[in-house]
Amino acid sequence: MTSTQKPIGSGFGAASTTSEVLAGLDLTGRFAVVTGGGSGLGLEDVRALSAAGATVLVPARRPDEARAALAGAGLEVGAGAGRVEVDQLDLSDLDSVRAFASRFLDSGRGIDYLINCAGVMAPPLTRVGPGWELQFATNHLGHFALTNLLWPALAAGDGARVAAFSSRGHKFSDIRWEDPQFEKEYDRWQAYGQSKTANVLFALHLDLLAEASGVRAFSLNPGGIRTNLQRHVVPEDQLTLGWIDSEGNSLITWKSVEAGAATAAWAVTSPALDGMGGVYLEDCEVAPIVDPEDPNSIRTGLNPWGADAKAAARLWDLSAELTGINAF
Repeated sequence: MTSTQKPIGSGFGAASTTSEVLAGLDLTGRFAVVTGGGSGLGLEDVRALSAAGATVLVPARRPDEARAALAGAGLEVGAGAGRVEVDQLDLSDLDSVRAFASRFLDSGRGIDYLINCAGVMAPPLTRVGPGWELQFATNHLGHFALTNLLWPALAAGDGARVAAFSSRGHKFSDIRWEDPQFEKEYDRWQAYGQSKTANVLFALHLDLLAEASGVRAFSLNPGGIRTNLQRHVVPEDQLTLGWIDSEGNSLITWKSVEAGAATAAWAVTSPALDGMGGVYLEDCEVAPIVDPEDPNSIRTGLNPWGADAKAAARLWDLSAELTGINAF
């Protein structure tokens, strides 16, 4: 059953790094898939999991660029145990998702850790596929389809875990049930917020469906980290979001990449989470549910709509209808 959304006393915190949360763990023989693993937080999770002994596959929209970035980080890229592998995947294109999943399933391998890290943040209005809004399509629907298509490999793993990257951006918007594709009026920050809420609800319902097969799912907020994800965030946005003051001085403490990637690494490997699932994590800890009316809640905790099991089931049904994919 879904775990209680309250801290468990993990012993880690906002400054904890991937090396710290993986210390003492031998992941030899484990297999991980990390979307977005060619840059930023995803790349750090790939590096950390590989250093602990896991084999890691990085599905990337631009495989050559991903290979170069991984090699530049000192990782050995190529086929074979103990190495990092790269394949082609465009999450905004269902044909690409199906093709990647088919290639992987043909390999006959199981998946122990699936980290859904890839995403886009606050771009201009862009439509993909059958007219889907890009952020909902990439951040949520693409990962929904990917996870469902890879289900046989997850179920074949030894207690597999799925970690879905959300963010505090989920606080910007609940699911817009009457207009999820922003056909009436586009607000790029509401669209980003909706996609991040969708990531939370996806993990919540996936865990409910998958627990009987020994698979558990988590969503997470990595925290504030300077990465390429923010390429569309102009100074005016940063001022509105409270990241900087009118003089351009930073108003928040930015995490290192190693600390930002730590919660995902902790989510998929920590023995402290054995028997748990369906919860939203931040700072390598289970986050509390917070009151959206409390001004102090804007930066931490889970807004109540992210813990709504009925909304999670409704979103699952909507996503299955839109993609035509449902492993359950």
